[in-house]
Amino acid sequence: MSKILIREQAIKLRLEGKTYGQIKRELGIPKTTLSDWLKNLSLSQKQYKLLLENRQNSRDLATEKYRLTRANQRQTRLRKILDYQAKTLIPLSEKEIFLAGAFLYWGEGEKTHGVISISNTDPKIMKFALYWMTTSLKIPKEQIKARLHLYKDMNSESEIEFWSEILELPKSQFKKPYIKKSNREGLTYKSFGHGTCRLYIGSVYQSETVAMSIKAISDYCGAENELFWYN
Repeated sequence: MSKILIREQAIKLRLEGKTYGQIKRELGIPKTTLSDWLKNLSLSQKQYKLLLENRQNSRDLATEKYRLTRANQRQTRLRKILDYQAKTLIPLSEKEIFLAGAFLYWGEGEKTHGVISISNTDPKIMKFALYWMTTSLKIPKEQIKARLHLYKDMNSESEIEFWSEILELPKSQFKKPYIKKSNREGLTYKSFGHGTCRLYIGSVYQSETVAMSIKAISDYCGAENELFWYN
């Protein structure tokens, strides 16, 4: 069984209320690996009760109580930070939203003349990318195209359905996926499990606007250099 499938099985068992010790014994994987996979997985009160019912020994229970206490402390801390940051940063001005998108494009955008294109595996990043393209760049949503990069053992239709629903973008705007010759199974790196989504549109004006905006920021920060992708 590939690591991806083992990880999915571990998450499933955890949500069923299994302890780390039980999952380790069932799947034969180290607790350090489990901790890495499951540390950010939130459990409901019902699932916590299942943990208590499923305990096999006091050592398992003590470990789970410690993990849950730490997880609750972390979630409480993060909620406080989120509340503070939301009050401090939100709402964003039009300029700030444009700059956020420009920095995203600088890192993740396709450096091609005449094209606005952003790709990522993270649905939240792609939702923001679409928001930025439609609000800051004033690109009509119906003109934006999408294309997925998938592995050959992934279901193209279900992945298009996933991204279409997440982005609220009609499936008619999705082009035929690019299918890699390799399988997703067996890969050990972390991803969001739905391939890479690319949003793009051909627009010389918008492409030049974004590129020169990034160059202006770069020059202002002292990174002026003749080597720039849009020269």
